[in-house]
Amino acid sequence: PTRTEARSPHMSNDASSVLIEGPWEHRFVSANGARFHVAELGDGPLVVLLHGFPQFWWTWHDQLTAISEAGYRVAAIDLRGYGGSDKPPRGYDTFTLAADVASIVRSLGESSAVIIGHGWGGWIAWSMPTMQPAVTTAVAALGMPHPLVLRHASVSSLAQIRANAYLAGLQRPFVPEHQMGSGPAYVERLLGAWSAPGGQWPSPEVAQRYADAMALPFVAHSAAEYYRWVVRSRWRLDGRRFARCVESLITVPVLALHGDRDGAVMPALAPLSSAYVQGRFEHHLIEGAGHFLPEEAPAAVNAHLVRWLSSTI
Repeated sequence: PTRTEARSPHMSNDASSVLIEGPWEHRFVSANGARFHVAELGDGPLVVLLHGFPQFWWTWHDQLTAISEAGYRVAAIDLRGYGGSDKPPRGYDTFTLAADVASIVRSLGESSAVIIGHGWGGWIAWSMPTMQPAVTTAVAALGMPHPLVLRHASVSSLAQIRANAYLAGLQRPFVPEHQMGSGPAYVERLLGAWSAPGGQWPSPEVAQRYADAMALPFVAHSAAEYYRWVVRSRWRLDGRRFARCVESLITVPVLALHGDRDGAVMPALAPLSSAYVQGRFEHHLIEGAGHFLPEEAPAAVNAHLVRWLSSTI
């Protein structure tokens, strides 16, 4: 075996490698013309968890337990193109991703849910109240301000422009796919750069787990396609239509959590999201945490989410 294969206890060329055992149940649901993997736990009102890049559903393993124990049915999904979900060649625009989430909620037998997202999942969560209002009860976003706040900062804030340097590399054809699929270095570098400097996360085992998941067939291409759409659509009709859609004021409750050491999205952007929220808006900075809040600061995240949920639904 190669050096990468030898050091990885999780390595598999099969999506079954992401079906990590735990108190949750793994299931597959058909939604919006594709099949999605869901890790589910608990009973009660539905809470849907959306992961970010470069991760998969397992980023929420602490929250699955904590939120379910608080009296909720929790479903952590693999987004389109990730983990155990289908990896079609297209459908990585936010309109389709929001429709995926709405269809998953209905496939789980519910008419509505609280949508909680981290990173890219947070971008989708922010879009749900205006794109899929019928299924969206409330929204929480971790490490991600409102999409229009981030879009504006990406051309006006020098700090955010610097943090976005990785985006240029993801626009190249084939190169990022090769980098993400050929070994753990790419994923390890992003996890290290975006987490809190000098922190204890990620451990080598956790970094390898995410690197292995990104090396599954077609995942790297799918992950890159999310970013290609965001960058390239800005000047296209679909990008302008997206901006018009999400500029509508959000009327459902919103919780925003951000690490004060976030290396991917500048913490100063988080409170600016209130301009797009007409309903109840909470914003909290979590000290000593970087971008990967669900795993870098699980106790603080769990406490905020359980408290907020209890006051929301």
